[in-house]
Amino acid sequence: MGRGGVAGREANKRGRLKTMRIPSRKHPGRYVPKTATALLPALEPKLTLVLALATLIAAFGSSFQYGYNVAAVNSPSEFMQQFYNDTYYERTEEAIESVSLTLLWSVTVSMFPFGGFIGSLLVGPLVNKFGRKGALLFNNIFSIVPAILMGCSKVAKVYELIIASRLIVGVCAGISSNVVPMYLGELAPKNLRGALGVVPQLFITIGILVAQLFGFRSLLATEEGWPILLGLTGVPAALQLLLLPFFPESPRYLLIQKKDESAAKKALQRLRGWEDVHQEMEEIRKEDEAERAAGFVSVWKLFKMQSLRWQLISIIVLMAGQQLSGVNAIYYYADKIYLSAGVNSNDVQYVTAGTGAVNVFMTVVTVFVVELWGRRLLLLLGFATCLTSCIVLTIALALQDSVSWMPYVSIVCVIIYVIGHALGPSPIPALLITEIFLQSSRPAAFMIGGSVHWLSNFTVGLIFPFIQVGLGAYSFIIFAVICLLTTVYIFLVIPETKGRSFIEINQIFAKKNKVSDVCSEKEELKDLPPAISQE
Repeated sequence: MGRGGVAGREANKRGRLKTMRIPSRKHPGRYVPKTATALLPALEPKLTLVLALATLIAAFGSSFQYGYNVAAVNSPSEFMQQFYNDTYYERTEEAIESVSLTLLWSVTVSMFPFGGFIGSLLVGPLVNKFGRKGALLFNNIFSIVPAILMGCSKVAKVYELIIASRLIVGVCAGISSNVVPMYLGELAPKNLRGALGVVPQLFITIGILVAQLFGFRSLLATEEGWPILLGLTGVPAALQLLLLPFFPESPRYLLIQKKDESAAKKALQRLRGWEDVHQEMEEIRKEDEAERAAGFVSVWKLFKMQSLRWQLISIIVLMAGQQLSGVNAIYYYADKIYLSAGVNSNDVQYVTAGTGAVNVFMTVVTVFVVELWGRRLLLLLGFATCLTSCIVLTIALALQDSVSWMPYVSIVCVIIYVIGHALGPSPIPALLITEIFLQSSRPAAFMIGGSVHWLSNFTVGLIFPFIQVGLGAYSFIIFAVICLLTTVYIFLVIPETKGRSFIEINQIFAKKNKVSDVCSEKEELKDLPPAISQE
């Protein structure tokens, strides 16, 4: 029986399609059964249990750690700095100078994003050698080892272990922050790609909140408990190491790079929940043909390709804007911000956790509205909200000594900033990398975007304490200017990608890049099969 008959039979089992008799082209006078796919709406894959669990395990085991390690050193910072001072005194019989301690603590905080930068550079080689799932499993080494080292640092009386471990666990976060979106984007059907693309950011916010809750002074933010707080980062990695092997590798990786058609088909069948995956397999094969025509796109080649110039600039601007807008300044130094705003020292931990809860809630909202409102609107709304919050926060901090109710305005500004960042700047840029680049250039694009992300993160973590000392209440003016510039760029350059195929998105950018919008004449889309262009 022809493929149309098989597809119709499978569809009838799911109760979605009907079959009808169509005149045969090869044999006039004969009729063949064919599914009425042209007359009925196309089937949209649903969120199956296997896909849902693979998403949760990948995001919890990897993205969760990123968020956890962003906030884990916040609450116990006072006890950790005292440990640094005590250890230094035992070695030299001299107390460490205040400036040296500030620098040492800034390095401790900044080693995490610097490790993330190193991890971003490893993404391409790892995903090509081990696959998407294999890279995540290998990456757990960079979480479990530093978790043990940080947990033992106080007993060993070696604060250098903490600094080195923050670097290593940063490598873990740098790899996972790029590989998880890539893995989920290749597992998900097109109609779920936007929502699942936000899930990694959701687990980052959950990780931040959990670190804040464990960081209560009644729990682990104590003189004895902070090594446990730091060491708990290895638990999600251990769970992922145990559970993720039971879930499928990326079908695109299996078919395009491993040339294992049988394994790719089985992976798709498990992910979709039905046997007939022929159409999706054909789409991947045709994309493979296009990729072979385009060839491998390295980082250096990506910088030289005119057909991808504005896509590349856009990713650099969005990733830099995401971090330089001040979000990690708020998370790394949230306690100090609230104290400077006039919040009682005993209540700071609860306000910080409340902010983390708002962040989680708004990211959940984004999961559901990203396909409704679109990427561009969320980015504009998010950065504009952050811009407004930074301006008002600056005014509130400057006037808090003269106006009694200004500290409350400062707290509201921080919360509104978190809401704005959770709507667009946090989750959307990584999603856009998947959507505006093809498979051949996507690993290189993730490496560049990830490098910009982590270098910007590192810069903020290293210099913000000194900016805060030098500028005081006016520190957030710098972030406000960056938010303004990023908002203007998005308004002028970034198109809406919701509901568009990658061909349509590339054609929009082709006009900006001043290259032909005919697919066959574009560098990355050379010799693209006609079926792909009709996607």
